[in-house]
This record gives sequence, structure tokens and C-alpha cells, in this order.
Amino acid sequence: MHPQLRLLATCLVASLPAVASAAWQVISAEPGKRVEVDRASIRKDETGKTVAQGRVILEKPIVDPKTSMSYRIVQAVSRYDCGQRSYSTLKRSYFKEEGELLREEEVKVQVEMPVRSGMLDDKLLREVCRPKAGPEAATAASRTADRVNEATGELRKANEALLQKEVRRANLQTAAVERADPESKPTALARPAARPAAPTMLLATAPEAHRAARSQPPRSADQAATAYAHAQIHWAYEGEGGPENWGTLKPEYATCAIGKRQSPIDIRDGLRVDLEAIQFNYGPSQFRVVDNGHTIQVEVGGSSISLLGKTYDLVQFHFHRPSEERVNGKSFDMVAHLVHRSDDGKLAVVAVLLEKGIEQPLIQTVWNNLPLEKNEYVTPPGLTIDLAQLLPADRTYYTYMGSLTTPPCSEGVLWLVLKQPQPISSEQLAIFARLYRHNARPLQANFGRMVKESR
Repeated sequence: MHPQLRLLATCLVASLPAVASAAWQVISAEPGKRVEVDRASIRKDETGKTVAQGRVILEKPIVDPKTSMSYRIVQAVSRYDCGQRSYSTLKRSYFKEEGELLREEEVKVQVEMPVRSGMLDDKLLREVCRPKAGPEAATAASRTADRVNEATGELRKANEALLQKEVRRANLQTAAVERADPESKPTALARPAARPAAPTMLLATAPEAHRAARSQPPRSADQAATAYAHAQIHWAYEGEGGPENWGTLKPEYATCAIGKRQSPIDIRDGLRVDLEAIQFNYGPSQFRVVDNGHTIQVEVGGSSISLLGKTYDLVQFHFHRPSEERVNGKSFDMVAHLVHRSDDGKLAVVAVLLEKGIEQPLIQTVWNNLPLEKNEYVTPPGLTIDLAQLLPADRTYYTYMGSLTTPPCSEGVLWLVLKQPQPISSEQLAIFARLYRHNARPLQANFGRMVKESR
């Protein structure tokens, strides 16, 4: 069997209805072949996975090496796991022409294959796993609408209660001012109508801020409303929530604006010295993938690094496009940040620079298991990854003290930027770019920090 045809055939999903009863729908059409799926055959099996039927129709017949005869249609039986984005093929059938069966073969060893985003199997997954219209779907939609309405009502009640609380607090403040300074109390004719104050953010964890707030005059309703609206802006990489505004979005983000050891930086003029080698204690580990709305993040366990007598456990790694850090002014296509934490809570981040080249196997494994929705986790059963596969052969590095590159921009982070970039394919870059066109924080001021470089 032709290799490309075998690949396409294994991507198809099917149950076992007769060809004549199938309701074929075109999924992909290109010169030389057409791919179809039988929507009428889509069903759930006893395991809860989705089973359906599909086929590849070739423009020109191919000679079957097992029978020495030609076939033009390959039909497949597979089972999809919609939640885990994987499939396994159960049976294949080869037809000379429509309705003319040449031979069939059962797949004795059913291998669970990951679905690759943006490829043909991804199109099939979306089609096969798409909910069917009908009474069940309508009932589910109605239930969802009821839950949304109920939640909206509860939110409205909570907002009204909070607003009433703020109004009472504002009235108490006004009364206190008037009692303290009777001269400032306006006459009945001059006093403006009371306006409800918008909810404000309370700094429950900052005593100094409380004292400062008490020393300030009460804010007007307009000022409070502006502050409240600003506090609801979520941090992002552009727009109102962009990096230039991170420090003002929330009090706990203030370090983003006033910190003196912020990351990323342009790494240059490093002191070339004999740095201690990083001891990478990496091994195969189960993992789970999440699109957290800012990047693709992978949580792992069981691996660590050791440096300067301290051990840091690997917690997670994630990606930025383009690379946040630069080296002597040079930017890279992407970067992977491997985040480690020590027992005393200190952070160490290993940065692996990525530039266009050949396919990176570990990254492809992550891409194969991307979640369909944001903030949903995919935990591939029985599948492991080894972060050692992402590391370059040359593990010399740059190091400096910096911060997290996302809010709250906490400082005191040990940065270890590996000098040798690793390759990533154009296709892999394009997949991430479809999710995140740009998710890199701009360069931060160096403020005379020391940078060391392995020689």
C-alpha cells in the first residue's frame, strides 16, 4: 500500500454499515483524491468513544501488492477519543470501484494515535466529534441557558449587595468628614444629590496601602467607577491590558512597573567565566497540556535541576513567540521556558531558544495533545515525555537575576538561558502562531545587573 494512502486511511473513522446505506460527506477534496465521512454512521460505543465510517476515493487506481489487483477506494473503521484527541483504526476495506470489494483486513494491534492540529485527522476529529442536532442537543442547550440565567441572577444580586455596601461606606465617610469639619458642610440648597459609589478594590494584604488610603480624601463616584473599571481589565499582550499597563491593573502587579530586576532583557556584555554546569535530572514523565489564554503550558513532574548546591524541581514549561529574551540584540523565532522551584520557594527558569529548522519531536508530542478549549486540560493516558529531548548538546549558558515575565512580575528569579538554540519546524511554528501570534513581553531595563556567560 502506498505510504501516503496508508496514512490517510488510518486517519479515517468508521462503523460497519453497508456502503449503500452510507451518507457520505466530503471532508477534504484536493487534486488526485477526496476524503469523506459517513455522518449517519457516527455513534458511541460501549466505552463512550466515538465510532464512525470514512473513506479515501482516489482519482487513479493503485495496485494492491497483496492481490496484484487495483483499487480506488479505501474505507476504514476507527474509534475516536474526542476528549483526548486520539484515534485507533479497527478495520480497513479496499474497493475496486464503488460497491466492488477487493479485500478487507482487521487491525489486530490497535494503536492509539494522537491527532495533529491543523492536519487532515484534525478535520476528521472535529467533524466526527461535532454534536448532532436533535432533541438531545436542544435539551442540553436549554439546560445551559437555564444555568447561565441562574448564574446571571446570582451575579446581579451580588453586585447589588456590593453596591449597597459601598453606598453605606461612602455615606459614613461623608458623615465623618462633616462631623470633623462643620465648616465644610454644605447647605441643603448647595448639597448635591447623593450618587451611589462604584465598588472599589480593597487592599486587604497591604497595611501600608491601608494607611495611605486613610490619609487620602474620599474619591468621587466617577473616580471610583474609573478605578473599578480599570481593575476589571485582564492582563494581555496588547490593548488596554498590554504590558505598558500591567503595573496599574492590580496592586499586586505594581512590581511590573517599578521593579529594578525585571525580565526579559537583551543579554549582552556578559562576564565570560567558568560557570558550574547545570545538572539536569530529567526523565520520562506523564504530563498534561493546557491553553491558559496566554500560552500553551505543560505540567510535568519527577524532573529537576541542580546548581550551586540547590535542587529545583521542574514544575511546568511553556512557550513564547517570538523569544522574549535577546542575545546581543538577536531575537529568536520562539523560546521554551522551563520553570523550576526549590523547596524554599525560589524559582529558576531554564530558557531554550528555538529557531526554524527541523521538526522537534517533544514539541510535536505537545502539539498532538493540544486541548480543544482554553483552560481545559489534556492528560494523554500512557504517554510520557522526557524534557532531556528538548535540551541542546551544548549546555553552556548565560545567567542573571530577573523576574517572571508575566504578572505579577515577581523578582528574585534565577535565569539560565542556554546558548545553543534548538530547531523547530516551520509547521510547528505555524501551529503555535495560529493560537498566539505574539505573546512576548518587551525588553526591560538592565539597571546595571551582572550577566555571566559560560566560556
